Amino acid sequence: MAILAAALLAATLLTAACVAGVFFAFSVAVMPGLNAVDPAHSVTAMQSVNERILNPLFLGAFVGVPLLAAGGGVVLLLQGERGAALALFAAAGTYVLGAFAPTAMVNVPLNDVLAAAGTPESAEHAARLWADYAPRWTAWNTARAVFSALTVLLTALALYLWARGPAAGRAG
Repeated sequence: MAILAAALLAATLLTAACVAGVFFAFSVAVMPGLNAVDPAHSVTAMQSVNERILNPLFLGAFVGVPLLAAGGGVVLLLQGERGAALALFAAAGTYVLGAFAPTAMVNVPLNDVLAAAGTPESAEHAARLWADYAPRWTAWNTARAVFSALTVLLTALALYLWARGPAAGRAG
């Protein structure tokens, strides 16, 4: 049971950190970079990114974070590690409310609108599309980055509490 707990904690920490890094990179580099070029290029580039982000590696990590955290919380609870379990449940909840929900309710619908627009027919159309999309998408993405980072910290807290908890002298 200890090996399973360790594996779930490590997997949660790794996947949450990867997702937080993706969101962080978009907010501090990708979106500012796209904002600095012609809006027609930005629209086309973001449409392409949005198609390619839907891959098993990213989606596995994105969906896996709360599942791994909740599963780890259950295993820790079964081990009598209440504090560590609660920290991991808090990590799962933080991620669902702060990263998963905004993705489903804001970022993906914005991506769908951008995709449906197709290739902008004029520079003005592209500028309007990008102006309607980028500021709101980036603001919500930054929130996703913050909540994903909080998920990493809560997972690290769970790991710390587990490592020093009552069963710290555990064997496999």
